[in-house]
Amino acid sequence: MTRTTTVLLAGLHGHGRWHLRELRRLHGAGVRLAGVCDPVPPTAADRELIGDAPVGAELGPLLARVRPDVTIVCTPIHTHAALAVLAAESGSHVLLEKPPAPTLAEFDRLVADLAGAGRACQIGFQSLGSHALAHARRLLAEGAVGDVLGIGAAGAWRRDAAYYARARWAGRRTLDGIPVVDGALTNPFAHATATALAVDGGEDEPPRELEVRLHRANPIEADDTSGLRMVTARGTTIVVAGTLCAEGEVEPHVVVHGSRGRLVLEYRTGRLRLESGGVVRESEHGTTGLLTNLVAHVRDPAVPLLVPPAAARPFMRVLEAVRLAPEPRPIPHRIDRSGPHPRCVVPGADAAVLRAAHELRLLSEVDFTEVAR
Repeated sequence: MTRTTTVLLAGLHGHGRWHLRELRRLHGAGVRLAGVCDPVPPTAADRELIGDAPVGAELGPLLARVRPDVTIVCTPIHTHAALAVLAAESGSHVLLEKPPAPTLAEFDRLVADLAGAGRACQIGFQSLGSHALAHARRLLAEGAVGDVLGIGAAGAWRRDAAYYARARWAGRRTLDGIPVVDGALTNPFAHATATALAVDGGEDEPPRELEVRLHRANPIEADDTSGLRMVTARGTTIVVAGTLCAEGEVEPHVVVHGSRGRLVLEYRTGRLRLESGGVVRESEHGTTGLLTNLVAHVRDPAVPLLVPPAAARPFMRVLEAVRLAPEPRPIPHRIDRSGPHPRCVVPGADAAVLRAAHELRLLSEVDFTEVAR
């Protein structure tokens, strides 16, 4: 009989609600919600999902009270590392949301502290649990598109003023003098970068080149329309471009350019499209949830983690470059007031991120006159 694995959720609101629903879904698989930690009280709807599990405003006392097997840390970015270490040192394994830390140095301290605590930690890059990613890597290893010439990633979403008003740290590079680094590249499109790096192999070696261009339309500190280009240690060019000020939307995806075709991976939907030799093959793939995988690892350490801390370090090199990059440059935009909250729209941004990823060029190098060069 499978024993019950108890899970404490730190951070109820925002993405935390997704975790709360996931915990309810996994209840029948021997996973039980042990408690919820958040300084903001739960709503009535939250209470229906929480049930009789204890709720507290501070993590330390709640950890001591419920002694969970696993703690999910889904809190503001600049609190991730400290709370993850607190949970691990209390004896709990950890699912830590991305980005795991706001600086590379803090990430390295986090990894050392987790190793000292002897607890497992899964980093919350859900896209790396996609079976489409594993299948894409097999196809590339088999030479399905020939020699890899480069990898692009693109995404375009629409976020209004409420998105940046949801928390004090939203859209900030720093908060009260502490690094936060909440921008398009490091938070909503962090999966695009992490997935592109994983497709390339994910080796933890410094890139040969790394160039970041940050722009913003919204009245925020961080970037909302940005791109990067890097040459990895193995010589692969990777371009990532994303905007939160889109006219429409572009499903985030990674495209691998090869000498005999290309491979397009939608990491959220699991759709994979192979174009080679004049033939197009499409397939859809499932995913292994990161909590499911972590619970399996806790029950049987022979089950490998999908995203151990070491797998996140290549992404953290990119985050550090974003953190140290010049302030985002303002770009022309218009205000869309058709919805409940005003929204900044950058004309042409949707097409621009696609061109950047599909031509392996920075946004400022494509035909995108609205972006300041």
